[in-house]
Amino acid sequence: MMSISELPDTLLLEVFSYLPVRDLIRIARVCHRWKRIADDRWLWRHVDLTIYKMRPKIMWHLLHRYLASRLQSLRLGGYLFSGSKAPQLSTTLVQALGLKCPNLTRLYLHVADLRSVPLPCLPASLRVLELHSCEIPGSWLSHKSDSPLLQRLQRLVLHRVPSFGDEHLVGLAHFQALRTLVLGGTYRVTETGLSQGLRPLGHLQHLEVRDCTLTADAVLRVVRECLPDLRVLHLSVRDLSTAGLVYLSAMAYLEHLCFLGPPIAENLPSPGELLNACQKVPTLKTLEICGLDWEQNQEAKDILQKGLPHCQVSVRAYNPESRDWWM
Repeated sequence: MMSISELPDTLLLEVFSYLPVRDLIRIARVCHRWKRIADDRWLWRHVDLTIYKMRPKIMWHLLHRYLASRLQSLRLGGYLFSGSKAPQLSTTLVQALGLKCPNLTRLYLHVADLRSVPLPCLPASLRVLELHSCEIPGSWLSHKSDSPLLQRLQRLVLHRVPSFGDEHLVGLAHFQALRTLVLGGTYRVTETGLSQGLRPLGHLQHLEVRDCTLTADAVLRVVRECLPDLRVLHLSVRDLSTAGLVYLSAMAYLEHLCFLGPPIAENLPSPGELLNACQKVPTLKTLEICGLDWEQNQEAKDILQKGLPHCQVSVRAYNPESRDWWM
């Protein structure tokens, strides 16, 4: 039987790719060969540090020793709920991340306090920025700056960011390259703010509104008025009505539609009413129904699948873990 030391470098590289960062650093101490393989830039393209309590000193060490130009995506956790004396992301560290990692295009921040980190300090190379359970200052998006980030960012995810409100949404008009916007649990956003914020973003192609206080009818109404080129729409079915479904007929380019429900969704349109609305969207290619308790209703599935023969229809159950869909 072949031992692990007899495996070729290519296979060891594949094995090492499944290891967390801490274990990857530890195995580099086994021998010179493993150190060389563990230091391969291919292993350090996508780094997930959210499983650790990452102290600034350790982060600085990783930044200087392992990350640098090889890093393409980074998941990083903060200490927002660890007390006032816990270390937080500093402006210096965030700026160093941009300088040391010029190829970093995707940044995912979890439970991070960004109230002392100005938006222009974020790496200008970013194409994707995801904030999950983070805190941001009121002025974070409201003032236009000269940061190249405003011209390059293409995807922005704001999930359970409690301070995010209408004033932040309006500030998104400065993001000229933004194509995907995901709002999850942003309960401060109103229909007026959504309309004012999305109107300058007519180039937006992908919108998700999950677990917000906005009704589904309000979201559909705003999308019809402000996003003529939208291709993908995901939204929770809170207070969805047959009258709201009428707005779908004005979405001339919509290709993917997903309705997300809680475990129990009441007073929803019937499968037949949903079918009538979707049939008026000729470009629709994919329809997803999640958590509406239709997964055991074969009749509902048949109505949608037979009525939309050129559309891929998916009906699945609600998954409690989906509330942490970003992990």
